[in-house]
Amino acid sequence: MKKVLAGAIGNCIHIAGTVKFLRLAEELGYETIFLGPAVPIEEFIRAIEEHNPDIVGVSYRLTPEVAEKLLLEFKNLVEERGLKENRLFLFGGTPPVCQVAIKLGLFARTFNGLEPQEELIAFLTGKPGEEKGEDYGNTLLERLRKKHPYPLLRHHLGLPSLEETIESARRVALAKVLDVISIAPDQNAQEHFFRPEEMDPSLSGAGGVPIRKPEDLKAIYAATRCGNFPLLRIYAGTRDLIKWAEMAQETIKNAWAAIPLFWYSRLDGRSKRPLIEAIRENQEAIRWHAERGIPVEINDPHQWGLRDAHDALEVADAYLCAYNAKHLGVSHYVAQYMLNTPPHIFGSMDLAKTLAKIELVESLQDENFTTFRQVRTGLLSLSPDPDIAKGQLASSITLSLALRPHIIHIVGYCEGDHAAGAEEIIESCKIARGVIDNYLFGLPNMAKDPVVDERKRKLIQEAKLLIEMIKLLGGGKEEALTDPEVLAKAVKLGILDAPHLRGNPEALGIVDTRVIGGAVYAIDPKTKRPLSERERLLMLIEQSILPSDIAKRAEKLLKAFPIEELSPSFKEKKDVIT
Repeated sequence: MKKVLAGAIGNCIHIAGTVKFLRLAEELGYETIFLGPAVPIEEFIRAIEEHNPDIVGVSYRLTPEVAEKLLLEFKNLVEERGLKENRLFLFGGTPPVCQVAIKLGLFARTFNGLEPQEELIAFLTGKPGEEKGEDYGNTLLERLRKKHPYPLLRHHLGLPSLEETIESARRVALAKVLDVISIAPDQNAQEHFFRPEEMDPSLSGAGGVPIRKPEDLKAIYAATRCGNFPLLRIYAGTRDLIKWAEMAQETIKNAWAAIPLFWYSRLDGRSKRPLIEAIRENQEAIRWHAERGIPVEINDPHQWGLRDAHDALEVADAYLCAYNAKHLGVSHYVAQYMLNTPPHIFGSMDLAKTLAKIELVESLQDENFTTFRQVRTGLLSLSPDPDIAKGQLASSITLSLALRPHIIHIVGYCEGDHAAGAEEIIESCKIARGVIDNYLFGLPNMAKDPVVDERKRKLIQEAKLLIEMIKLLGGGKEEALTDPEVLAKAVKLGILDAPHLRGNPEALGIVDTRVIGGAVYAIDPKTKRPLSERERLLMLIEQSILPSDIAKRAEKLLKAFPIEELSPSFKEKKDVIT
């Protein structure tokens, strides 16, 4: 095992950076020795002689003039005692002090705090990623491995002009702040790329970049083959999904596919596909990627949340999506967890809902099915005021670190007002990096909060009840969970429902929800009190919405489930209804 020794010399007491450096080295398999702050130079030299480290890290963050004298004395003693050979000396300090250290010729590398973490990781692992894309990782799995223990950072990019998007992508790559650029095409491209005669020219650039031919994607990819060579991926089409997938692989080497289960249909109006047809085509696209070993994300649960669905439904849908991915042959599954949705949800309840999703999703893991946690800030939670939004972005990322994510999908702080360009993406990534640097290794375990744990357990129970109800529609069989007819029927009969679906021909659209005590509940439309899932589903029977044969079996199932007691958080805050 290689050994690294580090400390701050002279009169410098600032050792936060040194501690983080040693902590990272430990994560990468080094034995570490911390000498502490303000270490006299002679004592530092004796420690090198005693421990014989492979790497010596020296830190000084005060005035450059004093640093020059101290570091020169340190260098002279190192050379006099023959300690320079067969080991690396590193220096960490402010940019002006680093300039002093560079001139001495002792240090193999200086770090001034402006470097991306992956550069430090690459240095410690002996694979400095300066010139070639493969040094950073050309696939999702490679990139995750090379950047561990830090999460990958992802951001979407799609401006109304193709030229502006290409230039912004190049600038982001050169900034080395982002691991994955998600290309956001406009709605015309998503729905009509292979049927250009159906495009509405007046909507060009609405919602993203106007991709009109494969060469447009190739140009964006070419522009990003610099800096830290970010991976590229693109939002799925809303029809012709297989053709779209083939194009994405040929042009940008799509890092992973993001495909919904229920959406991009008449359910949300992003295409004219009937729901059952959309589910079938979405499943075909998922299978297509699985057969080629391409990771898949089913970006579905938060679509329900954006339409004010209650928490238990979101949790159940997270399991449904992962179950479908596994059934369709996906080996590496990216599970996206959107926080702050709806915006009035409390942090504790947000955490509980997401932990419930994670527990159910990861219960499906085995040697053939691996899941990765991707967290993101809820778009609707960001203020149009950029200063407020920066605080909201940082707080959301802090909460998300309690979930130990593999990928952080950053939403630019400006998105409450306008789509992010290069500078705003870079700034948002730096905000995220500041949070990660502070809290990745030392955040209190918020997942152990008893209120969070209680809510999580209840959501898991209610989600399981919902899953069993869906199975009933297919004769109680497991296969019902992947049957497009059963899944579409679950929406039509209101087993899966959301307030924003009122009047939608594909859905029942009668459920009403409220944020109560910071969590999202289905409520009784008359009394406005929160309902357990047992109560909500029994109402569908009482209103004769479920077919009689299903209703009889459903009633038997539902009566076996007790009505959950309201959590202490609701009892204490029962007046908080938003």
